Amino acid sequence: MDDRSMRLAKLAAHGANVQEGQIVLVNADLGHEELVRAVAAAAYERGAKFVDVSYFDPHVKRARIEHADPNTLEYVPEWYGDRFRKHADGRGARINLNGVTAPNLLDDLDETLVGRDRLPRLKEHGEIVGERTTNWCIVPAPTRSWAALIFPDLPEDEAYEKLWRQIEHVLRLDEPDPEAAWDERMAVLNETAGRLAERRFDAIELRGPGTDLTIGLLPTARWWAADFSTVAGLRHLPNLPTEEVFTTPDPERTEGHVTSTKPLVLQDGTIVRGLRVRFERGKAVEIDADANVEALRARLAVDDAGFRLGELALVDRHGRIGPLGTVFYDTLLDENAASHIALGAAYAATVAAEDRDRINQSEIHIDFMIGGPGVDVMGVAADGSAVPVLQGGEFKL
Repeated sequence: MDDRSMRLAKLAAHGANVQEGQIVLVNADLGHEELVRAVAAAAYERGAKFVDVSYFDPHVKRARIEHADPNTLEYVPEWYGDRFRKHADGRGARINLNGVTAPNLLDDLDETLVGRDRLPRLKEHGEIVGERTTNWCIVPAPTRSWAALIFPDLPEDEAYEKLWRQIEHVLRLDEPDPEAAWDERMAVLNETAGRLAERRFDAIELRGPGTDLTIGLLPTARWWAADFSTVAGLRHLPNLPTEEVFTTPDPERTEGHVTSTKPLVLQDGTIVRGLRVRFERGKAVEIDADANVEALRARLAVDDAGFRLGELALVDRHGRIGPLGTVFYDTLLDENAASHIALGAAYAATVAAEDRDRINQSEIHIDFMIGGPGVDVMGVAADGSAVPVLQGGEFKL
């Protein structure tokens, strides 16, 4: 087995903090088999009781959209969700592998039909995350097809090796002790989140090319780094790499317009380019894009809350992803290169109990990138006074 796959797998098992005796659920696409096997080995080395692998095949999704009755595309067998529920009830661990395996596979199909079939995402995913019953981690899984999408001008082998080098860099696998390197980075991000939380901002303003947006925050909104603990107190890092600090917006108080600064890639690999959204009273009332906008609109239409915000995340220029200048066509990576917002479900843990009923609750959670060096971020106090928060990629607090 490739040594770099084993090192990545060991980091994934560390991020999820796999415990002795746990059942580990691994979610991946067909095309990720080599890393899946490495993850299984790493989990068993940490004492996992059983590793259960679930593969998504985007080609099967294509067959469904091409040939199935359109009225059935929103159907998901109940046992799909029951499986995740049973796993969560048993306090298992979860490792997800990200990375496009079939780029542009669905591009010639009816966009609305593509959006109506929401797999591989299940509504239970968000519910279980909110309940904090599982320790989990998402990591990138390099593939040749993904490398060809990112570096189309390079020969296949060269593109693949370049992708691996960049993945190793952003995951800090090029450090003597990657786990210690992540402990250091998380300490910095937690400190930044603490400084933001101390200011108790009422709203955040973002201004830049194509963007003039004000996002109201809930009164008890907390700023967090992606450094989680389960309800039982088990620490885990849900995203590796991670470079963000985030909070929960008031779903009724977003006004203005925003332009995405990187392509949005949905979980089935659909690429939404040039996304532009206008908000009124918290709701996205206009959604346009240069490509695949109907797929996004159909995905958001699962419920009314899909058109409202559930997350605001800020990213400075000191992470390892943004300085590369690479568009990875993968939300896990691209969202940690630039500040972003998410339409759909909010994280209940980032507000106090008295505001839990006010957060956005949806079956979906779709992040898209809106930040960069040209986008300034201001924090607005309850009295209307504003101070710089993020300018030129630097936190100013």
